[in-house]
Amino acid sequence: MPDFASAPLALILTAALSYLLGSIPFGVIITRAMGLGDLRQIGSGNIGATNVLRTGNKGAALATLLLDAAKGAVAVLIARATVGEDAAQVAALFSFLGHLYPVWLGFKGGKGVATFLGTLLALAWPVGLAACATWAVAAAIGRISSLSALIAAALSPVWLLVFGRGQMLVLVVILAVLVFWRHSANIARLMAGTEPRIGQKKA
Repeated sequence: MPDFASAPLALILTAALSYLLGSIPFGVIITRAMGLGDLRQIGSGNIGATNVLRTGNKGAALATLLLDAAKGAVAVLIARATVGEDAAQVAALFSFLGHLYPVWLGFKGGKGVATFLGTLLALAWPVGLAACATWAVAAAIGRISSLSALIAAALSPVWLLVFGRGQMLVLVVILAVLVFWRHSANIARLMAGTEPRIGQKKA
């Protein structure tokens, strides 16, 4: 845990602004702007990049992936620069919660994988790169996005310890648990052998 030395008001403002930034539903915005329809009525109905890919537009999926990652990273970097390291961890948590439970969409958001990776990159870039590499290797081998995300989330606390960033362990464990929670339906399908592969149209 970080040493919470910053003023409580600064941390509260950081939490609120980070939540609002994280709650921007870039997948929904991009698909509507590109005339691809309402993302919540496509495929799995999820607002993340994997479901955007089911529209068949790889550019839209890539843009969603990058922007969902960037909103978590930007929240962390701004908080660190303006308040401190304790605020950076607060920003990571609340930007992530914003993506999972966005106020703009009735608190029905995404599963948080891109935002999770973006916050890790901003918090500790070696850990973030290791988590991204874990996802990429798992995706290349298994071709199942949800399984890759679960493996990356599960190993992220390990990467923290490997790179000597144990002060972030509690935060990252919380984020990883939330990733697993949001993937509960995917886990059930994985166990049943019915989870779709990357790029597959049907949810």
